Amino acid sequence: MKYDSVIFDLDGTLLDTLDDLRDSVNFALRAYGMQERSLEEIRSFVGNGVRNLVKSSVTEGTDDGDIDRVLAVFREHYMDHSRDKTRPYEGITQLLEDLKKRGIPTAVVSNKIDSAVRELIPLYFGELIGVSIGELEGVKRKPEPDTVYLAMERMGVCNPVYVGDSEVDVQTAKNAAIDGIFVTWGFRSEEQLRKAGAETLVESVNDLWEVLR
Repeated sequence: MKYDSVIFDLDGTLLDTLDDLRDSVNFALRAYGMQERSLEEIRSFVGNGVRNLVKSSVTEGTDDGDIDRVLAVFREHYMDHSRDKTRPYEGITQLLEDLKKRGIPTAVVSNKIDSAVRELIPLYFGELIGVSIGELEGVKRKPEPDTVYLAMERMGVCNPVYVGDSEVDVQTAKNAAIDGIFVTWGFRSEEQLRKAGAETLVESVNDLWEVLR
């Protein structure tokens, strides 16, 4: 393997979190009498942090104060319901086990709420992922490279590959000046990823493992 480590995105890459995200967004929208969003709408909104998810979901023209209030309801509901329907994608756990057996360090870098990341990773993957980083105060989120660099520092590595599923992930790898592999089973289509500049795409976990090896 030509890389010394693997840094993964979380939502849409390791975990299918879309249903729980939709349910929590719609709970918050209902609380403020706003129209609910479909699964496909939520799919198109995710990837750039929860505030942007909520901002995209609320009624057009909603002011910042109301966005923050809807966001607070979303956060509270999601922390209680982030595990209702969320599941790892097929084959992901085996992939992580294989990487661990080979001594390859792994990390997750996500724009998801950090507390949710720290709860979901041990729940679904135990100790298979060594470093988990979500949205942190004072640290620029993806597509800025800061959280990738933080993960590299914590793992003690210098040549990782980044694995993600969105336009934000494509730009994150570019900004961090590291190779990227982009999966088509997540929240974006192959067409969207290629349009964003993705060069290495995989359709299955087996394909991902072959590229990594």
